[in-house]
Amino acid sequence: MVAKFGVFVPQGWRMDLVEIEDPVEQYEAMTRVGQVAEESGGYDSIWLYDHFHTVPEPTMNTVFECWTATAGLSRDTSSIKIGQMVTCNGYRNPALLAKVASTVDVMSNGRLLFGLGAGWYEHEWRAYGYGFPELRDRMRAFREACEIIHRMWTEDEVVFDGEYYKVDKPINEPKGVRDPHPSFWIGGSGEKVTLKLVAKYGDACNVGGGVERLKHKFGVLKGHCDDIGRDYEEITRSTSINVYLLEEGEDPEAVTKEARGSKSYEEYSREFMVGTAEQLSERLQPLVDAGVNYFIVYMPRVAYDPAPIEKFAKEVIPNFS
Repeated sequence: MVAKFGVFVPQGWRMDLVEIEDPVEQYEAMTRVGQVAEESGGYDSIWLYDHFHTVPEPTMNTVFECWTATAGLSRDTSSIKIGQMVTCNGYRNPALLAKVASTVDVMSNGRLLFGLGAGWYEHEWRAYGYGFPELRDRMRAFREACEIIHRMWTEDEVVFDGEYYKVDKPINEPKGVRDPHPSFWIGGSGEKVTLKLVAKYGDACNVGGGVERLKHKFGVLKGHCDDIGRDYEEITRSTSINVYLLEEGEDPEAVTKEARGSKSYEEYSREFMVGTAEQLSERLQPLVDAGVNYFIVYMPRVAYDPAPIEKFAKEVIPNFS
């Protein structure tokens, strides 16, 4: 089965710009990775996270705002698609977000991949004054937001009177340039809400986990599609992976030391696929067999040396094309 690939650019959220002091140079490093990915010819897309503070804990370090950076990258590149994995619904009013996304879709000449999720990073919500609603409320608001955004891309004079959001004929012109609307990616794997929303509104989903979990979740998604008469094969089925690409003969523990920081190799290798191009391809194939047809790849330290971006495009991606 054929699979496409996207790659995250270093944005700061994962502490991946800290060795560059000048914020302008930090931004240029992020842009450079996006351009290298585009020039490699292997990747379908580049991706950003929607976070304000670093992970695993907040530190006084750069994190570039997702939608501002998406707009900038849409003009710094010319052909590669640009997505968010995923926009946090709680950080922006959905009607405004639909307008922002429509504008960026035009700026990029239809290259926007619009990712949306319910949100989870509690301290970040509270730091920016959003509170942190119970999961039940976040999911109900998310459901309303998906409907509002989709309708604002496909209808005029939308009226919506919900529990969490109300809109009264917002004008959204232009609605974007991609036909029939900006590509709508929905992140998460909840079987009662999120995967139903994918079946109803989504052009793509993003689901995490191993082979058996992916098979199960995709089976649930197919069931929801069958229930409403949607073609399951229309939906792109993506998963996000962390990768450390080795050269032949390299010692994994020694080579990953700088990227690992204080983590043991055992801990790091549970979070990252560490291996040569051949080994990584062997590990990705079962995920493809489980139903994944789109991988979104994160690689460490590419802000300082983007060569792994090119190597992965040359030595791994062709095995799935």
